[in-house]
Amino acid sequence: MPNKINFNSRLTFILKCLLISYLMTTGFLLLLALMLYRFGLSEKIVSICIIAIYIIVTFLAGFLAGKREGSRKFLWGLLMGSMYFLILIIVSLVINRGLTGLSGNFFTVLVLCAGSGMLGGMVS
Repeated sequence: MPNKINFNSRLTFILKCLLISYLMTTGFLLLLALMLYRFGLSEKIVSICIIAIYIIVTFLAGFLAGKREGSRKFLWGLLMGSMYFLILIIVSLVINRGLTGLSGNFFTVLVLCAGSGMLGGMVS
């Protein structure tokens, strides 16, 4: 029975980390929208900021997961970054109603999310 409790607490923690990650993403994107409105940022700057938001948020999620688990930190960070990306893709598929709307930067964003999550886990 202790393994089931441990599994449930880990799953709950992972879901909490993902929820916090997406709340932070929402906040950063709202801030970016305000800056876009206020300063009229170019498309290139906005794209760079969106990528930076992905990196920062998945790094922090990986950091939190690695800090809590204590062992195999890089794997927990990789898991957090990959799950963040998976949810991002699922939401994109639902909104766009198919694969046609997926960006050409699919693998780049995957590597950035998974890699920064893993780095956050290793740093913790």
